[in-house]
Amino acid sequence: MARGRRWRDGTGELWVGDREAPVPLEIAASRAARRRGLLGRDGVTGAMLLTPCGGVHTFRMRFTIDVAYLDADLRVLDLHTLPPGRLGRPRLRARHVLEAAGGALTGWGLAPGVAVRIALPDE
Repeated sequence: MARGRRWRDGTGELWVGDREAPVPLEIAASRAARRRGLLGRDGVTGAMLLTPCGGVHTFRMRFTIDVAYLDADLRVLDLHTLPPGRLGRPRLRARHVLEAAGGALTGWGLAPGVAVRIALPDE
């Protein structure tokens, strides 16, 4: 599981439930990568995992994003869509945040209680 994993900036694959194909994933684990996040982009291919992270904002963002707050075991605690210029309320039990283009997360089957799996290239 994800508990105790040492995360590094990089890429991976996001697996959701019985979905047949993985979703491309960017991992932002360093302070600089988390701070930059999706700022300055016009969109995102796949998703971005911010870790550790308990809350996000969309100030200076150019597009609406879906935000999934994940616990230490990568189970979805809460899911929201945030248009640009918003502050998402932090979730106390959240250890990671998954971001994607608006509408993508529900399209992939994410909902509160759903667990995701992350595969890294070296696994």
